[in-house]
Amino acid sequence: MPRQGIHFEVEERLNFSLEKQAKISKWIRAIAKEEGKAIGHISYLFCTDDNLLNINRQFLKHDFYTDIITFDYSEKEKIEGEIFISIDRVKENAASFREPSENELMRTIIHGILHLCGYKDKTPADKKRMRERENKALLNI
Repeated sequence: MPRQGIHFEVEERLNFSLEKQAKISKWIRAIAKEEGKAIGHISYLFCTDDNLLNINRQFLKHDFYTDIITFDYSEKEKIEGEIFISIDRVKENAASFREPSENELMRTIIHGILHLCGYKDKTPADKKRMRERENKALLNI
């Protein structure tokens, strides 16, 4: 991956900006450190539902909307990856869960990092473990 550190990008046609990027980066680093991981290169791309659906179809062969797709390039104790987040889906999920959009966005941001740290969410037990770790992380943002 080309650059080290945590980078945030927004799809051009998306009316969105991520506030407090330095604070979020520090939080991500702290969570990774708690998991015994170092940060290599992490790239976040905030995009529309349509863009993430196209990525889901092209790379994962899934034909449905999702809030996040994480591509994991980690090696040993250094986490690296590309994390794509649909802002449309985050807003819809926030409304469904009756959560503020910012809270749901932070949950989604840390969800991607937890995937890079080795957490899974395919089985009910994995989902429960992931949600517990997300909740713990959210206490410190």
